[in-house]
Amino acid sequence: MIEIREADLFSYWLRTLRDVQARVRIAARIQRLAFGNAGDVRPVGEGISELRVHAGPGYRIYYAQRGSMLIILLCGGDKARRSRTSHWLKGWQRRSDEPDNHEAL
Repeated sequence: MIEIREADLFSYWLRTLRDVQARVRIAARIQRLAFGNAGDVRPVGEGISELRVHAGPGYRIYYAQRGSMLIILLCGGDKARRSRTSHWLKGWQRRSDEPDNHEAL
């Protein structure tokens, strides 16, 4: 089983998501990730992948795998906010590659 760590921003986003059915489906997809079943995922570059959840407006969960036992959930959003999210993720990736930066984890 893969250890799942959620960024505070992602946890807040998921808790405050108004669409309860989508929240349940997102949680189920995260559980599947923990068991190694990624499902509908595509790489978006720089070691970041997009988990696509087909509920509501089409939710996207972005994550990066660090080693064989850790997945870090970075943030979530819908298709409409994808370009803004992509810009934020690339900045996160650069910061997480810095040797002394533990904030990203």
